[in-house]
Amino acid sequence: MIDDLRHVRAFLAAARIGNFTRAAMELHISQSAFTVQIRQLEDALGVTLFDRSKRRVALTSAARELLVPLERLVVDAEAIVSRTRQLAGLRRGIVSMAVLPSVAAQLLPEVIQRFTHLYPGVVVQLHDVVAEELIEAVKNEQVDFGIGSRVRIDREIKTSPLLVDKMCAFVPRAHLMARQPSVTLRELVTFPLILPGKGSSVRELLERTLRRERLPLTVAYETHYMSTALSMARAGLGIAVLPEFATHDEGGSELRCLTINRPVLSRKIEIIQRKDRSLSPAAQRMAEILREQAGTAS
Repeated sequence: MIDDLRHVRAFLAAARIGNFTRAAMELHISQSAFTVQIRQLEDALGVTLFDRSKRRVALTSAARELLVPLERLVVDAEAIVSRTRQLAGLRRGIVSMAVLPSVAAQLLPEVIQRFTHLYPGVVVQLHDVVAEELIEAVKNEQVDFGIGSRVRIDREIKTSPLLVDKMCAFVPRAHLMARQPSVTLRELVTFPLILPGKGSSVRELLERTLRRERLPLTVAYETHYMSTALSMARAGLGIAVLPEFATHDEGGSELRCLTINRPVLSRKIEIIQRKDRSLSPAAQRMAEILREQAGTAS
């Protein structure tokens, strides 16, 4: 096998120049070192590459057959090195993330804007999905990492904290509880609720807490999108239980956002990745910017 491209470059220089001394000078090595490299390459390939005379060296028939493949080998190797340096230097690449819709809507736009301004050659791919789908996307390596909340323990993934997101109750201004700054969970479950569908981290958190508190749950409507839940709450169809992030979309003066307490409902938003995989340079930088942005926002 060819263990060192220096040997191939020495061969190509000698083939082009036709003289070991001048080829060695071009490569800035001694003639003796150059000759050793050619001999080692011949030993590795098992053929003689040059017919030598006092004034000139000439390619053997075997060497002529090998010339084009070895030239291609060097070109391909240099292309690999160049691409790797571009990836490491964030001049090209892809970052793919699976993100909870509430987080994607509020945190990601500014992060992606900042990232693409700094690294315009890197493509950012965003998939907004519920918690269970997010975990599967990470485990199946469909994305570099996820941004969300674990619904259960999973030994195949590892997490790092990003922020804490509280749950709120969104009620119309005309609702009898609208004048309150907060609502207890026991008070909340006496009303029809508008909730995210099963498989979402918000739904999982609420149901787990209700089981612990031994409280009933009355679901009036299930939705996939926060905007739909907020519109239904504005129409008086129930109380929407959503992340605090939804306050950015609550619709001006039409809805009040009430803090839920006794107990407080909150979820940890984390960067989630496979335990046995490291992040690419671009994905690592994206994660760093996410942490910086979350720190600024908190």
